[in-house]
This record gives sequence, C-alpha cells and structure tokens, in this order.
Amino acid sequence: MGQSESREGELAKLPPGQRLQRGWPVTHYGPVPKFRPERWEFRVFGATADGDKHCWTHEEFSALPYSTVVADLHCVTKFSMLGAEWGGVSALEIVELAPPAPDVTHVMVWAEYGFSSNLRLTDFMAETTIFATHKDGEPLTAEHGFPARLVVPHLYAWKGPKWVRGVEYMTADRRGFWEERGYHNVGDPWAEQRYSYQEEPGDGPEF
Repeated sequence: MGQSESREGELAKLPPGQRLQRGWPVTHYGPVPKFRPERWEFRVFGATADGDKHCWTHEEFSALPYSTVVADLHCVTKFSMLGAEWGGVSALEIVELAPPAPDVTHVMVWAEYGFSSNLRLTDFMAETTIFATHKDGEPLTAEHGFPARLVVPHLYAWKGPKWVRGVEYMTADRRGFWEERGYHNVGDPWAEQRYSYQEEPGDGPEF
C-alpha cells in the first residue's frame, strides 16, 4: 500500500469534521493537580448493588487486572488521534467488583477539583471503556491525566476526564461539568454531537 493510500485509509476512519493528529496535544481546563499517592483514592459510590461505598488506594488500584485497548481518541476541538494502545483497568472490571443497583441508568465520573462527566451506563460498560494509566506502554504524564484518565473511544474525549477519582452510580441522568456549560449530553463524534443545542428529545435531562 502506498503512502497516499495509507493516508486515505486513515482519513476514512475519522468522524465528520475531524482532522488527523500525529501528536497528542495537551488540552484541559484548570491547573494540573499534584499527585499525592498516600492521599489518592478511587471510589465507587451512589446506587451500588450492596448500598456500600467501594474504595481502592493507589496501590490497590494499580494491582487490579491490567487490560489494553487499541482505540482512537476524538477531541471535540476537531483533532483525532488514531490507533493508540490504552492500558489500565477496564470499566467492566470496576463494574464487576462494585456492581450497580438494578435501576442504575447513568454514571457520573468524578475527577480532581470536582470536575465531572456524565455517561449512560451502556457507554460506561462498553468493552473499550478503560481507566487508562498507560498509553502505548508508557505511563501517562501528569499533563495527560496521570495517574488515571477515563477513555471512552466511541464518544468525544471530554466524556473521559483526566485525573479520575471515582464513579457515582445514578438512577437518573444529570449533567456533568462541560454538559452544564453547553456541550452535548451524549457526545457521539460520528453524529457530531458537539453542543447542547443539537440535542434531540431524550438525549439528556432538562437544564
């Protein structure tokens, strides 16, 4: 396959309105948090099946089964990074260890500084959703979300926050940080669901 054919193949993988990105730009809101391993905790709370909160220290979280997913990253700012290998803890692993109650429909993923992003439970439980600690075999840098960031490859990248600290199970949807500020509640890049004014009935809760 020639170089032009290879590039055409890559461009065919891009959602509408996206451009191919060779590097990995740093994009985030606010300062980069300082990682303090002795204080770090990952927790699952809210409408859990047993009604309890489940917590892991950084050492315990790092010891959970390690999974890898080869997947793309589509940023709402219109760049796409193709074929990255994400390594870390599968969201399905977290669900297995801390199951949601039967009536849970959504999750809120919480990160440092109170940042949040809401997801449908079905999106959270997709096989490719992963709490990434590594990219292409190397630990994430602080700027890219170390010690863990959520990657939801089939949605825009803002739906997967950096510096994740936990998951709240919810029995009704409510908007996260960017969703409250005009971004689409679902965020499907193939449907170009970038902004809340594009929402259809059923896409999200009322403001």
